[in-house]
Amino acid sequence: MKQYHSHPDYFKEETQIMKKIIAILLAAIMLCGLLAGCGETTTKPATGEDKGSVGILMPTKEQSIWSVQGNRLTTAFQEAGYKVEIEYAEDDPAKQVMQIENMITKGVRLMVIVAVDGGALTDACEKAKAAGIYVIAEDRLITDTEAVDFYVTFDLVKMGELQGQYIADQLGLAEGKGPFNLEIFSGSQDDPNALLFYDGAMGILQQYLDNGQLVVQSGQQTYDQTAIQSWDTEKAHQRMDNILSGFYGDKHLDAVLVAADCLTMGVIPSLESAGSGTEANPFPITTGQDAELAAIHYIKEGKQSMTAFLDAQKLSDILIPVAEQLMNGEEIKDTVTYNNNVIDVPAKTYDPLLIDKNNYNYLAEVGFYTEAEING
Repeated sequence: MKQYHSHPDYFKEETQIMKKIIAILLAAIMLCGLLAGCGETTTKPATGEDKGSVGILMPTKEQSIWSVQGNRLTTAFQEAGYKVEIEYAEDDPAKQVMQIENMITKGVRLMVIVAVDGGALTDACEKAKAAGIYVIAEDRLITDTEAVDFYVTFDLVKMGELQGQYIADQLGLAEGKGPFNLEIFSGSQDDPNALLFYDGAMGILQQYLDNGQLVVQSGQQTYDQTAIQSWDTEKAHQRMDNILSGFYGDKHLDAVLVAADCLTMGVIPSLESAGSGTEANPFPITTGQDAELAAIHYIKEGKQSMTAFLDAQKLSDILIPVAEQLMNGEEIKDTVTYNNNVIDVPAKTYDPLLIDKNNYNYLAEVGFYTEAEING
């Protein structure tokens, strides 16, 4: 038995020791909380109902479209009664595979995946399927596997049609105007969406290439000739430099069909370096997609002509009901299909919105950007 002493200094010493112990315990508790927060982000349902958890896997935060979509889907799933795990892969396929495997370990009921590389997730998705987890591919189709339950995306062919029709309208091709010079910058060959964008645009423009109203001075017209690997901005810049120096010394470039804003970020600086932007040498009509903030500034400045906006609200309005129907074992009606090299994946689509100098402030109205970001 411990013997207690009555000296006041002894009690003072014990009190100080107890305070130190309590402080250490509190610090340990706080550290555990911080460490727990260093992994995947967990968000609780906004309602009292708890239907389990879903995982959202986005490719990167570097493009605003993915952070906005991630936030919107998180909120929508919470409002529907689900906990949410969300991860961003920093455009690293291997990291995304690890994130999928972590979601499996956490026991999510369903995953929504925007693939960094649609062909690199086969094994990970098959592990998810074996664990009884539903997989929805969003925006980018996951290929070469049966382990994809559904695909939700904007209309991929219509995206290309929107870009091609814009060029046709601005040049007055339907009225017989021309000839005009056109160059083409397509998306990465490892992205199954990119060929569909190209096909959609060519469905509009091919007739004008065939009859000579449009001329590709570089001769680089096929998808393989025009694809920019990894959607790389610098590669687009270098290719445009080569085209301008090699084929446009004494010619004016009238239009550039560019699949996405990440490529226009390379195309437009190349055009500027070559002297575009003057009254004698105006910028060509230039397309894009994703409504990147830099692209919106280019549109304001008259350097880029249009971009296409993918509304996260429209996405969530389609995706959340699909997710619930899958998890409830219900039939999903009014679907189309996309072949992923193994199966025809059932899908639902929504339409992209054309953004140009006449309506770019719409992006502030729907909260995609603040007015200060656009106009500040």
